[in-house]
Order: sequence, then structure tokens, then C-alpha cells
Amino acid sequence: MAAVTTSAERSLNKLAIVGVLIVTMIFLAPIYWIASTAFKPRNLATTIPPTVVFQPEISPFVKLFTKRSQLRTAPTPEQYAAAPWWERLVFDGGEKVVRSGRGEVQWSGYPSRFMNSLIVAITSTILAVGMGTFTAYGFSRFKIKGEQDLLFFILSTRMLPPVVVAIPMFLMYRVVGLNDTHWGLIILYTAFNLSFSVWLMKGFMDEIPKEYEEAALVDGYTRMEAFFKIVLPEAATGIAATAVFCFITAWNEYAFALIMTNRRAQTAPPFIPSQVGSGLPDWTVIAAGTFLFLLPVAIFTFLLRNHLLRGMSFGAIRK
Repeated sequence: MAAVTTSAERSLNKLAIVGVLIVTMIFLAPIYWIASTAFKPRNLATTIPPTVVFQPEISPFVKLFTKRSQLRTAPTPEQYAAAPWWERLVFDGGEKVVRSGRGEVQWSGYPSRFMNSLIVAITSTILAVGMGTFTAYGFSRFKIKGEQDLLFFILSTRMLPPVVVAIPMFLMYRVVGLNDTHWGLIILYTAFNLSFSVWLMKGFMDEIPKEYEEAALVDGYTRMEAFFKIVLPEAATGIAATAVFCFITAWNEYAFALIMTNRRAQTAPPFIPSQVGSGLPDWTVIAAGTFLFLLPVAIFTFLLRNHLLRGMSFGAIRK
């Protein structure tokens, strides 16, 4: 009987492994598709059936960072030889790099949009996690009248999809002059992530024994000293997990960035689809921008992976 049970368990384990591999492949397939398209020549991006084996090239990234126009006449051999190596890659694709009257290269708006995304996402994450941590500590450690109602009110700010409040926010922002500004997006993303941060951090704070702080208070610590020296180190795992989710939400947000910004504070998500190239859409350039856009989130999540894994089990909210 034990042998039969062991055999059945092995079969179930094998099926579970196969299932995990299939699900992993399904989730990784779009990432592979984007990454491979980012290094493909333009004529291989939309072939049917898809081209799997190809000679990688970096011309999509050159096109992503430069302004281009359709090449009406082929460059002379002298012009082609005198051009930098990266500009010759653009020539080979039937386009030319746009230059100013002084001959200076006109760069695209992607670097500035990418930097805008970093500024807005990092700042809003710091503000949301910081305020959420203090708020969650207050709800966890002190008796507050109407606590459940206040927590529900905080959570209710996420019940409406962003597109529903986008138009009213746009009108209000236009009156106060926050349209197309970094602080306008930072305030929006902070408010949008704050409810999530409060609820998640409340679960982490509830898991930290109050006796730690009581012992610190007996030893002469003030409440703030006990918070910074005792509670925060214990809640570091929860803070890291909350920061990952808040950063991903702010980094990937599209609707507010599309409606609230135009040029100065526009982030990468609404900018990338606009890079359709000259003539037919250049999917390799869009894939290159998307591939670079994925890297900060992937690196940030990878660096905090241990905290994230532990935090998801440590901060469970119990009622």
C-alpha cells in the first residue's frame, strides 16, 4: 500500500512540474517575443511564420534614440563612408537621421520620457510607502475611533478604475496648473498607491509583537525612537514588498500619463506606441523601447526577490 501511495505521489509531482513549466512558458513567451523582436531586422519582425533564428542587430535601438525620416535618395558612397557606424545602420533600413541646420543629430524624446518615468515612479513610491508605513503603524498600535470605517474609506479610493476619474482630475489639474508636470503625476500615483500601501503595511505591523516596543519604552526610548530603531528594521521585509508593488504600478501606469501629460512630464508608456516609424509601423523600434522599459522593474524586483517572497507570507492581513 505504501509503494502504491509513493508511486502516485511521484506521478502527481511530475504532473505538477510539467504544469509549472507550461505556465512559466506561457508567461515568458511575450517577454521572449519582445526581446527577440527588439534585435530583429525590420523586415523579419512581422514574417509569417515567425522568424526564430536570425542575425541580431542593434539598429532598432539606434532608431529608438534618434529622429528619422524616409530616405528619398540613396546616400552617395562618400556620404555613407563618412557617416558614423550607427548612422549607417539607419541608412541600411531605408531611413536617415534627422539633423539640424548645423548638422547636429536630432535625438528622440525617449531618453527624457524614460527619465520622467524614473523620477515619477521612484518619488511616488517613496511617498506612498513612507506615508503608508506611518499610517499603518498608527492603525496597528493605537485605538482609533471608527478604525474600520477609515480603513474602508482608504480602500475605497481604489474601487474606481483610473479612467473614470481621469477627466475630472484633468479639469482640476488644468485650473491649478499641474497638467504636464512631474508633481502632478507624482501626486496622482501617490494617492492611487497609498491605499494599497496602508493595507499591506497594516498586515506587516500587526505581525510585529508590541512587546518589542514596550521593552524599548521601558528602557527609556521615546515612541519615535522605538519606531525607527525597533519597528522599522522588523518591517523592512514588508516595506520592500510594498515598494515593489507600488513601483510596478507607478512604472506601468498608462491612462493618467496619456491624459495628464503632453511633452515635459510625459512618461515612457504613452510615448513608446507613438514610435511607429516612417511609413509602415516599425515594430522593432517599439519592441526596443519596451525591452529597455522592462529592465528597471526586472532589476528592482530581482534585487528585492528575497524580501518579496518572505513579505508575501509575513504580511497576511488577518481579521
